[in-house]
Amino acid sequence: VFVEDLNVAEMLQGDGNARNKQAAAWRQFITLLEYKGELYGTHVVQVEAAGTTKECATCGVETAKPIWVREHSCPSCGFECNRDANAAMNILQRGFAELGLGWPESTPVETVLPTDTTRVSAKRVVETGSPTLNEATPVAE
Repeated sequence: VFVEDLNVAEMLQGDGNARNKQAAAWRQFITLLEYKGELYGTHVVQVEAAGTTKECATCGVETAKPIWVREHSCPSCGFECNRDANAAMNILQRGFAELGLGWPESTPVETVLPTDTTRVSAKRVVETGSPTLNEATPVAE
C-alpha cells in the first residue's frame, strides 16, 4: 500500500479549510494502516507527494497547471486522464521504486474471444502469446 507522505503541519498553516484538515486524524490513519499492513504481511510505504499531479505518469514530463484544472494532458506524449488518477499512478510508481521493484511498461492486452457468443466467462479469455492459445482444443459444435 502506497500513501502520500503528507506534511500535515504545513497544510494546517495554509489558508482555507484548516479546521477541516485539523479535524482529520492523519497520523492515526497512517498508524492504523501500518498496523494492519504488518498484521497481514503487506508493505505500507509513504512516498513523497510533491509534483505527483503535475508529472506525467507515462513519460515523466512535468507540466505546470493551476489547481482548478482537473484533467492531466501531457504535451509530450499525449497521455490524458483525470489529474487525481495521474497522481495516484505516480504515487504507485514511486512506491514500487522505493521498494526496489520496477514499474513494467504496460501496453493494452490483446485478447482472443469467441465470436459466436454474446456472453463469455472470464475463464475463457486468453491473452495472445499465452501457451493456452497455442494448444489446439477442439470446439464442440
